[in-house]
Amino acid sequence: MAQSIKLADRIMNIVRRESELQSRSIAGQIAHWVRIGRAIEKSGNYDHARITAALAGEIETTDLTDEEKDVWLDSFVEKMSQAQADENAFFARRRQLGIGIGLDAAGNLVREKAASKA
Repeated sequence: MAQSIKLADRIMNIVRRESELQSRSIAGQIAHWVRIGRAIEKSGNYDHARITAALAGEIETTDLTDEEKDVWLDSFVEKMSQAQADENAFFARRRQLGIGIGLDAAGNLVREKAASKA
C-alpha cells in the first residue's frame, strides 16, 4: 500500500534533479536511495551507533572510520541547516526590534524592512 510522506522542499529539489538525471520517477529515485542507504547501514563498514554518539558529542569524530566520518559529516550538515526553536525566536526578536537579522550573499547586514502603509 502506497503512503504519503512530507519532505522538505530542499530535499525534493535534490530528488527531482537526480531523478531526471537518472531517468527515474521521483518515487523510484527515493526508493533507490532508501535501498542504497539500507545496504550501507547493514554492510558492516560503519557503526550507526558510533555516528549517533559522535553527533551527540559523546565520542570524538577522530575516533570514527573514514566511512563513519562521511556519514557523520552528511548528518552534521543536515542538522546544522535546520534552525531550532531558540534560533527562530532569537531572529524573530531581532526583527521586532528592527535590528540586523542576518547577512546577504555579499556579507552585508540585512535589516527587517518596515511594512509599507497603503
